Amino acid sequence: MIEHHLKTILEKTLQELSIDCVIFGFHAGELKVLLLRWKATDGWSLPGGRIYKDESADNAATRILLERTGLSEIFLHQFHTFGDTNRNKYFTEAELVQKLEATFGSNFLAQLVDKRVVSIGYFALVEFDQVQATPDWYTDECRWWGISEVPPLLFDHNEMIERALKALRQQIRNQPVGYNLLPEKFTMPELQRLYETILDKQFDRRNFQKLLMSYDILEKLEEKRIGVANKSPFLYRFDKQKYEAAMANGVSFSM
Repeated sequence: MIEHHLKTILEKTLQELSIDCVIFGFHAGELKVLLLRWKATDGWSLPGGRIYKDESADNAATRILLERTGLSEIFLHQFHTFGDTNRNKYFTEAELVQKLEATFGSNFLAQLVDKRVVSIGYFALVEFDQVQATPDWYTDECRWWGISEVPPLLFDHNEMIERALKALRQQIRNQPVGYNLLPEKFTMPELQRLYETILDKQFDRRNFQKLLMSYDILEKLEEKRIGVANKSPFLYRFDKQKYEAAMANGVSFSM
């Protein structure tokens, strides 16, 4: 009786747990997300992978991001767990199999589609120009996509991006953002553009600068940005120690 009960539990128990990462980068005044194209298909997805038995979820996310971006020092935030019984939001099971079976074979895809997988979602903030985007073994291409240009993705990855962006917008109202998204030296208009892009909202220049300087996390440099159309603006950089303190203690961004 006990043996039968244990067998039933094992048969019904979820055995697949994965990590999926929404990697945000900021480039040319636009927030972008890194996507991977599956081999020999037009199907795109977020970077992800399984959690090894000997690592935590955070360590697995760090490893996956290192493999995909070449970066080890990345801001990571766990934002949601995705556990719907049907996670193929934009394609039916038949369409998904049709997209992938020519490359991976029916046995591989039967296991992939039939298994119910729960995924822990993380978002990461990276400096665009430092990323060395690298496909994994089942993808052919890594490409940055503007948030407004993201195509229908495999599984429920469009929903992941929407939830990650919502979580990022919530975070930016309580913690400073920019250290992982901007170059070491940047102008105040560039920082303002970052906030406006993430929040999809315009701010008064003077009020924005006054508020950000009140956090005491920025250092104004003597250098200026050369070669811009308007008056050469001063460059700034983050004081890393004060920035980390603001991350720990929180800020109030309200404009």
